[in-house]
Amino acid sequence: MNQPEPCPFCEIVAGRAPATIVYEWSDVLAIVPLNPVVDGHTLVIPKRHVPDFSTNPAVSADAMLHAAQLMQVTDRPVNLITSRGAAATQSVFHLHLHLVPRAENDGLALPWYSGKGSRGRH
Repeated sequence: MNQPEPCPFCEIVAGRAPATIVYEWSDVLAIVPLNPVVDGHTLVIPKRHVPDFSTNPAVSADAMLHAAQLMQVTDRPVNLITSRGAAATQSVFHLHLHLVPRAENDGLALPWYSGKGSRGRH
């Protein structure tokens, strides 16, 4: 019988996998992703395993609180992105928030831009 793959973020939280830690709170870690899309790209992950933001609203709220605290030290534009489900681009099924610093004409397309027609307003 195949064993499920260990959760990479739980492995980091447990100290069994390496990570560059940006900041640590008692309940949440902020780390540099393996493949940052821009300088300053940060992942905010709860230490408690929850698959996505809808699983446990209190854990999600704590992660969002700490992401906001990290961003208080800068006025740089940033996208805060999280996903639920593979069709929504989630590839690691442990809640994580992407903080993606932005700059004018940085060339990054938002994940929900389909390329079909003109961009809609949100």
